[in-house]
Amino acid sequence: MSISGRSIIITGGTSGIGEGFTRHFAEIGAKVVTSSIQREAGEALQEELRAAGHDVSYIYCDVTDEMQVADLVQQTVALHGRVDGACSNAGAWVEGTVEDFDDAQWDLVMGVNLRGNLLLAKHLVPVFRGQGEGVLLITTSTAAYVGFPAHALYCASKSALVALIRCLTKDHAGYMRCVGICPGTIDTPMLAASAEGFDQPIDELYAEVAEKIPVKRLGTPEDVAKAAAFLLSDDAGFIAGSSVFLEGGTLALPPW
Repeated sequence: MSISGRSIIITGGTSGIGEGFTRHFAEIGAKVVTSSIQREAGEALQEELRAAGHDVSYIYCDVTDEMQVADLVQQTVALHGRVDGACSNAGAWVEGTVEDFDDAQWDLVMGVNLRGNLLLAKHLVPVFRGQGEGVLLITTSTAAYVGFPAHALYCASKSALVALIRCLTKDHAGYMRCVGICPGTIDTPMLAASAEGFDQPIDELYAEVAEKIPVKRLGTPEDVAKAAAFLLSDDAGFIAGSSVFLEGGTLALPPW
């Protein structure tokens, strides 16, 4: 179940789940090229992990910019000679119902969550085809399957990724394996942002949420990273076109 020595790209790799990917993959021996629009955080993470003896490179990349995405892939090939796998993880969230969104919010959420995944896949496919193999792991969400209140754009964008994963699996069979991972309630800055506006302290709110989750805790970025490492490995070679849930049993709950 090892990805040691493998060249792995991560988008959105300097915060939350993506930072968990960067740290865990580096610690288990992968050659990590992590990216985000958080340049200062990325450079600090690169310095920290390199000082610990890990093979980590940070590249600035806005996934809505095709030239930057193409450059991310090309620089990874230049660094390591190939791309064995990629975690397409960059994400954006805004609160609101369909009555609330505007063009700017549409462009942000759909640009990052959907267009960003399409662009990374577009530029990985020729590399994977030339190598004869490669794995694309897309971070979707339980929000693809559950209608969370005031999450209209976010839920729509994540649901679209489930369909995209299936299309990529069919269109590029034989040399690219595409899978999804669907995190539930994970303790990240994005979760904290979604909890703003409540009357009670965030620690109390998290404790109430954790009590409702069957495993009685929130997930961590490391939980997701461990599952992601497996999905990128050869041991997951028969998993394709589907999305693996990582939500502590939340979807087993009745609606009352």
